[in-house]
Amino acid sequence: MRASRPAGRRVNAAPPADRAAPRVTPSEARLPKLDNLTLSRKEGWKQFVEASPRIRPEQLSPVQLRALGEGARADYDKARRIWHANLGPIKTPQLAALHEDLWDIIDSNLQDGDKAKGAVAIDAFPGLGKTTSVLAFARQYHRREFAAEGDYTTHGHERWPVCRVGLTGNTGMKDFNRALLEFFGHPGRFKGTTTQFGDRVLDCVLSCEVRLLIVDDLHFLKWRHTNGVEVSNHFKHIANEFPVTLILIGVGLAQRGLFSEGNSYADAVLAQTGRRTTRLGMEPFRIDTDEGRDAWRQLLLAVEQRVVLANKAPGMLAGELSDYLFARSTGHIGSLMTLINRGCQRAVRTGTEHLTAELLDTVKCDAASEAARRELEAALTSGRLTTKTTKINSRRKNKPSANMSGSGKRTGGAMRTAPRTVT
Repeated sequence: MRASRPAGRRVNAAPPADRAAPRVTPSEARLPKLDNLTLSRKEGWKQFVEASPRIRPEQLSPVQLRALGEGARADYDKARRIWHANLGPIKTPQLAALHEDLWDIIDSNLQDGDKAKGAVAIDAFPGLGKTTSVLAFARQYHRREFAAEGDYTTHGHERWPVCRVGLTGNTGMKDFNRALLEFFGHPGRFKGTTTQFGDRVLDCVLSCEVRLLIVDDLHFLKWRHTNGVEVSNHFKHIANEFPVTLILIGVGLAQRGLFSEGNSYADAVLAQTGRRTTRLGMEPFRIDTDEGRDAWRQLLLAVEQRVVLANKAPGMLAGELSDYLFARSTGHIGSLMTLINRGCQRAVRTGTEHLTAELLDTVKCDAASEAARRELEAALTSGRLTTKTTKINSRRKNKPSANMSGSGKRTGGAMRTAPRTVT
């Protein structure tokens, strides 16, 4: 099957020249909108993979901000809205460890065709960056394969090293196959039997030399119902017959029985799936060790570097708000990034141009983090928990005064801390 060439789409026109301020034009606004639905089609996936890095809006001082004309200020604020809504991904220790494990598994799955390839299941709580981390990995893998093998196969078909689909609550085997055909834009996706759909999917995978199949939101599948057993059997069929590595992403997959063994037929099917699946997880940030506290600090420093607010100062997040942000997010990077994004939007809109506990208290976050907030706040306030490392605490105790140098003169201003390089 020769895949059709993706047609280019014009997403957003460039802003009028008379409204643009130097170096602050919101070029991000002209980038494609990459939602999950978009990534379920090859054209959207191509846009995601080939998208240039976002251009960070220029850091303006309060004086420079006030000097902007009405049109230029509107453009600048729009650029910042888009920028703050897309601050990630940040190379956290969790993301780096997951990527190393994925490279090990993917690069070792080069068995001959008569051997089944092992699958991967990313099983973790919501808000820990599972999908974001996997998509970042898949983008790197796609680019590596394109650089090594080219855009087209030896038979002239489009090369698609990665295919990504998402599940819904009532997905059956036919629906799953249709979703795969939707990714490729196959003309036979509208009519056919389950078996015919499966044959067409295999043809697409072989023709386009797909090597990585990502199945997101696996927790929506009702494993022990008929549809769940069907799709689980289909995963086994894919592992046996398709030259791909399956990456399954979901919440509570272990509790749902993916890795369990039992006596019933459904349990036996799931057990076989579990035997061929490597379970990988992602943990929230923890502050019960100096290593964990340092990782939290480096994350805040990285986020702080990316925030574009006129009144931003060194230590705004990593110093002043470290305990507060941990209590609000409970160490979940998804909750943290949501809070920072919404806080920045309010800081720009209200003219505060700075993040404080008072401002962030007015910003709503997800229900799970808000439910656990009070207990964490009490522990941090009483000193039973802290986000400060032992090194930082001891240095503070030895300082004669918060704003005094060794000679007794005022130093004025916060100490600048050089953050680690974060990509």
